[in-house]
Amino acid sequence: MAVDPEHAPVKGRETSQRPRRTHREVADELRARIRTGALRPGERMPTQARLAAEFGVERPAIRRALRILQSEQLLTNVSKGAPATVAARPRGVPAGPTAPPLPTTVGLAPRIAAAFEAEHVEIDAVCLTSISLTLAMGEPLRRIHAGRLKPAKVDVRVLLPSRHIDLAFPVPVEGRGGADDPVHERWLSMRNAQGQVLRHNLLALRATHGIDVSVSFRALPFTPPVKLYLLNRVEALFAYYTVARSRAQIDHESLETYDAQGVRSLLFAFEQGPGPRDTTFVEQSHLWFDALWKTISSELVLTS
Repeated sequence: MAVDPEHAPVKGRETSQRPRRTHREVADELRARIRTGALRPGERMPTQARLAAEFGVERPAIRRALRILQSEQLLTNVSKGAPATVAARPRGVPAGPTAPPLPTTVGLAPRIAAAFEAEHVEIDAVCLTSISLTLAMGEPLRRIHAGRLKPAKVDVRVLLPSRHIDLAFPVPVEGRGGADDPVHERWLSMRNAQGQVLRHNLLALRATHGIDVSVSFRALPFTPPVKLYLLNRVEALFAYYTVARSRAQIDHESLETYDAQGVRSLLFAFEQGPGPRDTTFVEQSHLWFDALWKTISSELVLTS
């Protein structure tokens, strides 16, 4: 029996008898297809009638879903007439196999800002102090306060080293100083302060904009040799912490230390899509993060 092309499943997905979806659920599914490359930049979307048949909803729900994606700059030409078009990737936001590695201060902020265009923002991070993540949050927060972005939900999880371990770095060159190690105390103060700022800035979105926000921290029993940022379950940004000998001014004393300059680490971008290398890296990175979160990490309290 021939299938009416107008009601054929999109991208080979089969239509099934399932509960009617909301327009936000439709937007979430279409957003995922755009992010993963199933729907490519410049490609025409299926007609609204075809989408309505696939998702089992009325056309007004499809139009509302498409308008959400248009507000996130993922679609253009959304109207009642011709099908919408998948927007080109914004300039300055490279990802995937062709993206060059960039310093964390350059590469992280635009990717975080792009992640906040989603209806449900999910960010997971493994890092030493969360300085880079806190700084990168500045632009999407400004856009939210200016009324240019409004995600419905934001979930952030951060893994940081425990205060109770002997860090591999930063450490004094001459050896650890015991319980009163000033290098360790400076790192701990920085870890706590940056985490508190990150949490405060994100939780403030609840009161000011009515956004559902969750921010969680857990402590690792080791010093992470790399930093990793996972965005909306479709992107992974990865950088090495390169340790070098340096001099630090701590409590009016100059100390030689082994430390890593994380903000200058080169950030490599991986994105789910048709290529197996990037897709597998993103998937395995999520499995690794979730395993750490659920097993050997512990409760983290951001106090001195």
